[in-house]
Amino acid sequence: MKTLSLLPVIAVVCFCAGVQAQVNNPVGFGQAECWNDGWEFSMDSIEWRPVTLPHDWSIEATPSDTLASCTGYLPGGVGWYRKGFTSGAVSQRAYVCFDGVYNRSTVWLNGHWLGYRPNGYVSFCYELTDHLNKADDRPDTLLVRVDHSRQADSRWYTGSGIWRDVWFVKAPEVHLAQWGTTYRLLSLSDKEAMVQVESAVEGADDDGGYAVTFAFLMGDSVVVEQTSGVMSGKALTMLRIPQPQRWDLGSPYLYTFRAELRKNGSPLDSTAYRAGLRTLRFTPDDGFFLNGQNVKVKGVCVHHDAGVLGAAVPREVWKRRLEVLQEMGANAIRCSHNPQNPDLYDLCDELGLLVIDEASDEWEYPKRKWLKGWNKGEPGFEGSADFFAEWIDRDVADMVRRDRNHPCVFLWSIGNEVDYPNDPYSHPVLDGSSISQPMYGGYKPDAPRAERIGEIAQRLAGVVRSIDYTRPVTGALAGVVMSNQTAYPEAVGVVGYNYTESRYVTDHDAYPQRIIYGSETGVGYDQWLAVRNNRHIFGQFVWTGLDYLGESGAWPSRGLNTGLVDFAGFLKPRGHFRRALWAADPVVYIGTYPDRQPRRRGGEEADTTRARRPWLSMDAADTWNYDEGQNIRVVCYTNTPQARLLLKRAATPDSVEVVGEMTPYDASTGMISWAIPYAAGELVCEGCDAQGNAVARYAIRTSGDAVRLRATLLAQSATLAQVLVEAVDAEGERAKRSMVPVTCALGSGARLLGMENALNFDMSAPQAPVKMLGQGRLVAYIALDATPATVTFTAEGLEPATLNLRPAE
Repeated sequence: MKTLSLLPVIAVVCFCAGVQAQVNNPVGFGQAECWNDGWEFSMDSIEWRPVTLPHDWSIEATPSDTLASCTGYLPGGVGWYRKGFTSGAVSQRAYVCFDGVYNRSTVWLNGHWLGYRPNGYVSFCYELTDHLNKADDRPDTLLVRVDHSRQADSRWYTGSGIWRDVWFVKAPEVHLAQWGTTYRLLSLSDKEAMVQVESAVEGADDDGGYAVTFAFLMGDSVVVEQTSGVMSGKALTMLRIPQPQRWDLGSPYLYTFRAELRKNGSPLDSTAYRAGLRTLRFTPDDGFFLNGQNVKVKGVCVHHDAGVLGAAVPREVWKRRLEVLQEMGANAIRCSHNPQNPDLYDLCDELGLLVIDEASDEWEYPKRKWLKGWNKGEPGFEGSADFFAEWIDRDVADMVRRDRNHPCVFLWSIGNEVDYPNDPYSHPVLDGSSISQPMYGGYKPDAPRAERIGEIAQRLAGVVRSIDYTRPVTGALAGVVMSNQTAYPEAVGVVGYNYTESRYVTDHDAYPQRIIYGSETGVGYDQWLAVRNNRHIFGQFVWTGLDYLGESGAWPSRGLNTGLVDFAGFLKPRGHFRRALWAADPVVYIGTYPDRQPRRRGGEEADTTRARRPWLSMDAADTWNYDEGQNIRVVCYTNTPQARLLLKRAATPDSVEVVGEMTPYDASTGMISWAIPYAAGELVCEGCDAQGNAVARYAIRTSGDAVRLRATLLAQSATLAQVLVEAVDAEGERAKRSMVPVTCALGSGARLLGMENALNFDMSAPQAPVKMLGQGRLVAYIALDATPATVTFTAEGLEPATLNLRPAE
């Protein structure tokens, strides 16, 4: 492969209409055609059935208590995919590119071995050209073997199969290299931005005459600045962009960055990316600065699944979930603990969310994988450690090269919790020390030495910096007390602390040049105060933003429901609590539960005349159905200075009474609460400013028995409809106590992908056409083709709901 150094020339060259650059080309060269249709799948390579990619075969199964809890009681196995196609007389080079195949995939074309890639989360390409049946009309056959027989190989649900997009790429003999075109912001002011641009080229001969034209455009057509360069060593030149617009959290402006390769003036190849201009600065005392402004990073960790959809998650589903998190107040995403689907980075670019891109959860030794419930029984030790030594450098490099053009990415993480004490690394400092997570005893002299972690970190950080020096390297440390005795913290530069708020101040004093943040934290109020009240801690990433499959408890449990957003994409009560901590606009929420009585002591009644602190929960559901007169605790999550409760009784709907006096915000708990006797009707909380003016409002109502189903379109694209199905009472109020099974029936032109009820204990087949409601609702995911479709939802004893879906324009 030859590279280009692009030296500025005086002539301004316009882009040729003959080579149309694909914006956000997934591979960075040629013309990429989405190749998700026309595939067949088999578990035995004998009986085949048609499938459309992305495809996750694990989520098609029914959970079983005989399978591993770590991966959601769902199976792995070995699966086969094949695709027949006719290449004909191909005059260009041809490639197949996979965004992700889980895992240990092997690919053949017409019986010729193309390659093997064990990591299921990385993207990769193979050239097809030399093995195509180009001389005749014989069909070509692409065959993919996916080996997930080590089915308990992860601490969370992975899915199985070709569960991301596949691309067929045609490119000329001389073309831009895969992920070889990039830009780097060197300086940024209101007057101008100086941007370094670079391209690598494959297949160039020694005749010369090659040139590349770079340009930044507003939209897809208005050229802001461009330059052209000729081949001379490294691929490097500069662009000056006048009056630049910044990519920021509130206004994520995106330019189009294009590169076009020519020889002697004739166009050969081109590529284009959405590009954002922003500055990043991290300091040990004052935290993080984006575009010169100090920012507290309010982040969440996310895995890659979406409940009943498994790991094959449509872009539209990710968009809705990210928008819910952003509305909650989140401004950052941590990719836990692997490179994610390219769609996620595109969406974060568009929405204005920062991203930590993370390479791996496991290094040279396997971690514990729980088989009978999280932290229960004896663990297994399958994993990815067996291919770590051979592949990790390339996997890290490919992550950085693929994702470096995304302005949302602001940190590269080389690993998560690879430093668990005695899992397996050990160090003498563990004698007499403790951490907030399991450490499996004190120092073990026969265990691998902890210093090895630092050595690996230094090497991997070097891989990252050799490709991209514009962003810092980080790692998420679980055993900080042990890692402090190694080179790991210094190797990464920005040091993530997992569940280690107790060392935020002590380590800042001990290592004053260290940049620290909470790379993984609990969801509690105290964990946020540790960030908010320490200027040097630039942010936190809460575990987790979304409920996820796997890492399950004892049966029945399909996942870990620690999320701020549930499986169906709705904000949970703890998400509303977090919104009250993070949101800029005034917000208020109320949840309820029976008030706890004073504790008995020594068999006698507690003294109820003494003031007692009420039990307050961040998981209070917004329900208002109890026994008349029952004492109910109402908790309010708000960022307003004070709030009050109003009740419109069902018996007297024309009058409103104050049932909870104006009460100031309690900074010690982050909540306001009242204990009131229940009465049916509408309970309203008004969040008020310091003068007593209502600035936010939240209402909950008593619901009756369900009488009918209601179907509402949440979102629709050309290929997917997300439908909210609710059981409602005679007044149209959601019957939150209803758990009636709902059946989905579809006409032609549509296909059910799954119905998500957000119930963690529901161990029915994820993609079954019958699902019980959770809190009176579920979300149906329906794949669409180009024709109108009708969907009908039925439930015993309830009036059905029908929705007519028309192709989106």
